Amino acid sequence: MAEKALIICYYWPPAGGPGVQRWLKFVKYLPEFGIEPVVFIPENPSYPLVDETLVNEVTQGITIIKHPITEPYGWASKLSRKQTKSISSGIIPKERKQSFLQKAMLYIRGNFFVPDARILWVKPSVRFLRKYISDNSIETIITTGPPHSLHLIGLGLKKEFPEMQWITDFRDPWTTIGYHDKLKMTTNTKAKHKRLEQEVLQMADKVIVTSPSTAREFEAITQKPIHVITNGFDDEGIPEVPVDDTFTISHVGSLLSDRNPKSLWKAIAQLKEEYSAFAKALKIKLAGKVSQEVIDSIATQGLAENLEVLGYVSHKEALILQRQASILLLIEIDATITKGIIAGKLFEYLASRRPILAVGPAEGDVEAIIDQTGAGKYFTYNSKEEIKHFVLEKFKGFISSKDLSVKSVEINKYHRRELTSRLAEIIKI
Repeated sequence: MAEKALIICYYWPPAGGPGVQRWLKFVKYLPEFGIEPVVFIPENPSYPLVDETLVNEVTQGITIIKHPITEPYGWASKLSRKQTKSISSGIIPKERKQSFLQKAMLYIRGNFFVPDARILWVKPSVRFLRKYISDNSIETIITTGPPHSLHLIGLGLKKEFPEMQWITDFRDPWTTIGYHDKLKMTTNTKAKHKRLEQEVLQMADKVIVTSPSTAREFEAITQKPIHVITNGFDDEGIPEVPVDDTFTISHVGSLLSDRNPKSLWKAIAQLKEEYSAFAKALKIKLAGKVSQEVIDSIATQGLAENLEVLGYVSHKEALILQRQASILLLIEIDATITKGIIAGKLFEYLASRRPILAVGPAEGDVEAIIDQTGAGKYFTYNSKEEIKHFVLEKFKGFISSKDLSVKSVEINKYHRRELTSRLAEIIKI
């Protein structure tokens, strides 16, 4: 008889964006390894991004239970729907460009809703799941965040059922997550985050993280076992698509204000000025939420005519765009705290076998994966000449054959089935 695992998550189809993919795929493959997943999700969530096509990817026959959620973003949208959606999506303007309303909303979000805007779902969920766990012989619960409020659901249930196994899955860090310093938190609020983070990490039976750097960060807080399971790629059934006729440099996913590698735009602009063929062939495609500051930086370099901002696209469309590109961009914030961020898109990039141009902090975990797989090149923010050389090299390959496919190595370990096999082992240990 399969062991039941109750998975408590916020992002679930039709939610769009990267947060939904990880557990959608784990749930798909867990039954192959003797684990019966039971998924607990909000009944009426306020998702910042919606992708209805993902509903078709939900595994048939699994048990999904829902409970209503109250979210402050619903109230805030009455003041400004645009600003609320922007903040909930992580698009936060620089301090000097924030309106009074934006500053007020960030302060309220940062100090009145700790650890995040889904805190009001915690107590009702604990009350609801208390009976479900007792009635259905649940031996393991898994909470995945962000939103990290979901770990507080796990904490409440663990206190009521101390013999039950509780596994926490951190898709991103907690107190060192990139946007925390933009939420105008008071000293007391920051201290509360630290206390909650510590209590969760010390009460959980096992901890899963998505990068080695986050594992090292948490090892300083807890003695509990910490396991690294990265994100991955799946067999998506995407048909063969031809590479664009243009020399297309694409980024798929959010490009926030702090993810703005000006050295990259300068390098591309210089190549455009120096090589007429490059100028004629160049296309920069940005799919997803893009900060106006990023768009302005690109335009400042004289690249506006080469830029195509596509907005949010479905997951399937994103995969097609990846396969059509000549170069895929992977951009992370240039900060020490982001060294451990490994964007989920990296693994889909690997599966597309297109050259990856990554820009991020020195010694980021992404660099090791790109080096090990031979999938592209990793640069720091001040590496303009090196970036320029890489792009020119790829352009010459594009001119000669248009075939820029990469023979990446050792990527099968990032397949969702392989990753789920490791998850099942952790559950059963």
